[in-house]
Amino acid sequence: MYNYLRLDETKCEYIPVGPEDDVKDGKRFFVQIDDLTLVVFNINGQLYAIADECSHDDGPLGEGELDGLEVICPRHGARFDVRTGKALSLPAVIDIPAYPVRINAGQIEVGIPGNL
Repeated sequence: MYNYLRLDETKCEYIPVGPEDDVKDGKRFFVQIDDLTLVVFNINGQLYAIADECSHDDGPLGEGELDGLEVICPRHGARFDVRTGKALSLPAVIDIPAYPVRINAGQIEVGIPGNL
């Protein structure tokens, strides 16, 4: 099972994914970095990034409805914490990756494992 604690920021390589102004509060956008597909959420001015893949059936997660800090899988209703990637409800029992996000010189950057 994935360790639902966010990746260690000191062991990540930060990749610019877009201008800070491009994702307003309550919005999201999708990012492809190598073989990773991520979704970045802006919730109350805080940015979060998770894998865009439900651990239950590998379906797209990023199009799901937000309920506070949880995203609900549009296929079967599994819930995940966008801060940590922790699976919160059935049918998902396996956590998904959550990635650190930072702003650097007006650019949104997502931290991915340095060995990719």
